[in-house]
Amino acid sequence: MRAILPILLFCLSTAAQSKPLESFNILFGSCSHQDKAMPIFDAINREQADLFIFLGDNIYGDTEDMAVLKSKYDKLGQQPGFRRLIESTDVIAIWDDHDYGENDAGREYQQKQASRDIMLDFWGEPNDSPRRSRKDGIYTSVFFGEGERSIQVIMPDLRWNRPPLNSRSYAGYWLRQWFSNEGPYLPVAGDISMLGEAQWQWLEQELKKPAAVRIIASSLQLLPEFTGWESWANFPYDRNRLLKFIREHKVNGVVMISGDTHWGEISRVEQGLDYPLWEVTSSGLTQEWKQVSPNKHRVGEYTAEVNYGQLLINWNEDGPQLIFGLKNANGDWVMSQQLLLESISPY
Repeated sequence: MRAILPILLFCLSTAAQSKPLESFNILFGSCSHQDKAMPIFDAINREQADLFIFLGDNIYGDTEDMAVLKSKYDKLGQQPGFRRLIESTDVIAIWDDHDYGENDAGREYQQKQASRDIMLDFWGEPNDSPRRSRKDGIYTSVFFGEGERSIQVIMPDLRWNRPPLNSRSYAGYWLRQWFSNEGPYLPVAGDISMLGEAQWQWLEQELKKPAAVRIIASSLQLLPEFTGWESWANFPYDRNRLLKFIREHKVNGVVMISGDTHWGEISRVEQGLDYPLWEVTSSGLTQEWKQVSPNKHRVGEYTAEVNYGQLLINWNEDGPQLIFGLKNANGDWVMSQQLLLESISPY
């Protein structure tokens, strides 16, 4: 598979960027355990999407043995539904902790250089890609379409530079887990960043580039303020800096997608902003977690069943329209929102 994947992705990406766009159908998901059956890919493949975004935990590697890590990618590559997807659809990917190599790991993970090579080989990243040689991670952005119909996908790396997490006491964790389904972590104080300044400079330059729709594809939840699990809320400096930058630099058309949680939901934040920011969390393709944490920004209900996300952009003459939400293993909507692009593009 890997021998033809770089050529395949290049051809698909070129076609996606050059064809006239009346609509653009983006699917996304996260948390696919290579040892489990993946019937959800039957529904995903029926969609015949223009793009699928893998948001991390694309395998459950959890090892410092790179032969083991590679073998787990091989198992994913042998999944029939996954193979059909990469043969028919443009695919891009970022990692989270389990495919990075270790649960909740950050900059301390000893095998991140080798893990990067295996990951990028599997996803068909060109040999001359900056993602292979940057000193601070595999972050990237990709454009589809042109001009007033341009779509930018920004994928930050939330692993490579991330400093240690701030953990609760053992007793504190179990008390919070018992009463409110919160995880073991607390926010880190001060101006400590999980992105690192070099990646921040890159991200700010990307956000200044012209695009009609701008998708921040984050491996971790961004808008929810605190769950106790890994999220941008554990590093308030990063979350606050991003929201402030969007407002102060008048960045239009931002939508956020994320994974990691093993449940799915839609979040919305407007306070302190000039337009509402929406986030669709899709998790997982195989993984489920029933003890769902609170989220005051949640819109409607959550789903604790397997799911994938969809963001459909219709370039209507009377105004571009976005339809986004989550679908189940049968391809049926579980939750959805619909809005005009102008409602998130006030500048």
